[in-house]
Amino acid sequence: MLPTPVSLSKRKPFRRETQRLRLLLTRARITNLGVLLLFLFALASVVLNLTYWLTWPLPITSYPHSILSTISRRQFEGLDHLIVVPGHAIWIGSKAEDRFNDDLWTLESYQKQGGRPEAFFKHISKGVELANEDNSSLVVFSGGQTRPSSTTTEGESYLRLALQANLFRTSIPNQPLRATTENYALDSYQNFLFSIARFQEYTGHYPRQITIVGYEMKRKRFEELHRAALRWPNDRFQYVGINLNRDEDAVVAEMGENLNGFLPYSRDLYGCHSELLLKRKARNAFSRFHPYHTSSPELRQLMDWCPHDGDATALFTGPLPWD
Repeated sequence: MLPTPVSLSKRKPFRRETQRLRLLLTRARITNLGVLLLFLFALASVVLNLTYWLTWPLPITSYPHSILSTISRRQFEGLDHLIVVPGHAIWIGSKAEDRFNDDLWTLESYQKQGGRPEAFFKHISKGVELANEDNSSLVVFSGGQTRPSSTTTEGESYLRLALQANLFRTSIPNQPLRATTENYALDSYQNFLFSIARFQEYTGHYPRQITIVGYEMKRKRFEELHRAALRWPNDRFQYVGINLNRDEDAVVAEMGENLNGFLPYSRDLYGCHSELLLKRKARNAFSRFHPYHTSSPELRQLMDWCPHDGDATALFTGPLPWD
């Protein structure tokens, strides 16, 4: 038998492709029911995708048993007053009597030779004093691992010094220590916000009253800017200001606060742009991540709020637990 001519062997693939093309071009029959089903399927797909997009990220409303099984909050159910002591440096000493020694604090250059450690201890003492006077309060020492030379955080060192100095008193026998640390804040705005989240993490609910103990020169920053940014009610907020010992130091510090604190935050209310963001990066050499997205999901959108640089003072308008 002779082989099939080459010209004939090429026709079969051509015919197959022609048949496929005709099949694709053939008018299809579809019922009204089929059109309706296709339309409903497309509509459901659009709605599902829109819902997913608008609600992302979804808040976490329950926590794994492996976490909750290790936590007991019953003894803190009655606490409703948050006392915040923002950190300014890290104490690396071991004896309370050495607390005023500059060499036992991780100080910035502008904090040296100005009696700053004494002011820090006054903040700590006042915070504990207020907690001792109010059995419904929890004092939170707030501040992260902001110094590359330190292996601990500002908040942890403040609490350690308070314990070393034996500052805590209680009129109720066997009462647990109403003090804890917040170990992730990198600036004053985060001291405020993260301490609220830490209170909720520690007690299982949000505070009703907030008192912040810090420098008198930072009063305007906390009262007029940070409190407004968080939309915290003015009638449930108190700021306790403590000045530096010497008047000349207080004047210089106030000028520095206005230039490096109040004015930058008045232009960048949430501290998420330019110079304020650079400060946060410089203070996070150990790349710490806070846990409050999980433990305080109601605050997640606020924590991630960063208005556009063109309008960096735009207030967060989403829902908040204290609304």
